[in-house]
Amino acid sequence: FLNRNAIFLSLGVAVTATLGSLFYSNVLGYEPCELCWLQRIFIYPQVAMLVVALWKKDYAVFPYVFTLSVIGAFIAGYHYLLQLGVLPSIICSAVESSTTCSQRYVMDLGYITIPMMALTAFLFLALFSGIALLRKTK
Repeated sequence: FLNRNAIFLSLGVAVTATLGSLFYSNVLGYEPCELCWLQRIFIYPQVAMLVVALWKKDYAVFPYVFTLSVIGAFIAGYHYLLQLGVLPSIICSAVESSTTCSQRYVMDLGYITIPMMALTAFLFLALFSGIALLRKTK
């Protein structure tokens, strides 16, 4: 099921993550920090790539989706740990930004923040693309 529907599932995750980030910044007015912008750099192009892949029924997109998702997951994971106070701020303290990366706009269920949502999206994208890549090699 996952292999057959990898493009649909990946596109659903990427579109949801993209619309979610735009909702938080443009509707609710949460200003993105530097790490948020970096995460957006790795999620937004995936929507366009997956739309073209769906249109062409081309699974060759998955190495790119996997790579972008793994890099995005590392950034989101760092951002999440930064917000929890586990890791020090390296990027945000060096860049002039009006919003600090440790700012938490959302904290649901005691652990769900915006970077955790992004991390979850990136991990699902890596999972779906990884499954598609493994099935392709067998």
